[in-house]
Amino acid sequence: MTLQDSITTAFKGLESAKSRSALTILGIVIGISAIILMMALGSGAESLILNQIGGLGAETIVIRPGKEPSGPSDFGSTLFANSLKNRDVEALRRKENAPHLVQVMPALIVPGTVSYEGETFQPMTIGGVVDFFSSAFQVYVAEGIPFSDIDIRQNASVAVIGSKVKQELFGPSDALGEQITIKGRKFRVVGIFPPKGQVGFFNFDELVIVPYTTAQLYLLGIDYFHEIIVKTESPETVARSVDDIEATLRETHNITNPKDDDFFVVTQQAIAQQVQIIIGALTLFLSSVVAIALVVGGIGVMNIMLVSVTERTREIGLRKALGATQKDILVQFLLEAIILTGVGGLIGIALGGTLALAASFLIRQILSMDWAFAFPISAVFLGLGVSALVGLVFGIYPARQASKKSPIEALRYE
Repeated sequence: MTLQDSITTAFKGLESAKSRSALTILGIVIGISAIILMMALGSGAESLILNQIGGLGAETIVIRPGKEPSGPSDFGSTLFANSLKNRDVEALRRKENAPHLVQVMPALIVPGTVSYEGETFQPMTIGGVVDFFSSAFQVYVAEGIPFSDIDIRQNASVAVIGSKVKQELFGPSDALGEQITIKGRKFRVVGIFPPKGQVGFFNFDELVIVPYTTAQLYLLGIDYFHEIIVKTESPETVARSVDDIEATLRETHNITNPKDDDFFVVTQQAIAQQVQIIIGALTLFLSSVVAIALVVGGIGVMNIMLVSVTERTREIGLRKALGATQKDILVQFLLEAIILTGVGGLIGIALGGTLALAASFLIRQILSMDWAFAFPISAVFLGLGVSALVGLVFGIYPARQASKKSPIEALRYE
């Protein structure tokens, strides 16, 4: 019997029990569609985060305090580290130490709400430099002016706010020159960002920026920074600048052994690689969990095929009596299992892609995130390969049982 004859016979065998065949592949459909959905959402999340990271620009470098985290449990220690001081900022601004740096901005995060005459709003309040944010994200003050270097040196109580902050606190009234309250201290609004939404890691509509010196002295009462963000002349000078930064900070911290560093430097490329590794590992883990459904579906295929072998015992005996070999019977039933799971895989791929498209649409509409629909081609090949493999693995035993039947006993079976 040729392979084509075996395939034709397998399809006829499946057509004779359409309802049972449809129920048999249900577990395969669920498992494959769930894996496709996980991979598509993982790709979408990776694309979203990498786009946000890219918003900072390839020439941006972030310096963070504490030891570089080697695992998830180490990230908490960096939040409370106090190793980045004003002396580090001044040293980095000196051209002889880091000749390729064009901007250096200390940054602090100020938790809490802002208020104005009884109206309260919880924005993201940053102690920093407005000009740095504007040049890094191409978002410039639309009304008023950004605060100046003189304001920073004098610890001035001035602020630049986002459009949503202005709307929530002032409504249609003019906000320029008015005073908002942050942690009990009055700040005069000198500038307002235009409606911009999410850019990089920041939602500029909900952002409040105050001079980092003022945030450090009056709002937080600390003598250190949460991080230092620097920009180099170009992406090509990033690697050289990282070496300059590490050498400069080791000198200001009196560190001779790099293993004793109480700071770490992160480039945008490094962040992107970390994100890809984390999301890849998470997607693999979730897909592995979902793959349990495929095992369950495979067991279902094996059980149904065993029932089919029993029901078709006389058919098997008749075919053997007419000259079919054990190999012919084995191939026929094995092809039936593979066809079943293959069809289930195709349906699962289509269903998973549809669910991923719907999920992407809902995320964009409900969460207002710039989430792009992603459907990796590798997911298609994975879905087809896994479904065929399940059919092969779980179809071998029933097929062997069918091929071993004696034609005489099979013909006598009632």
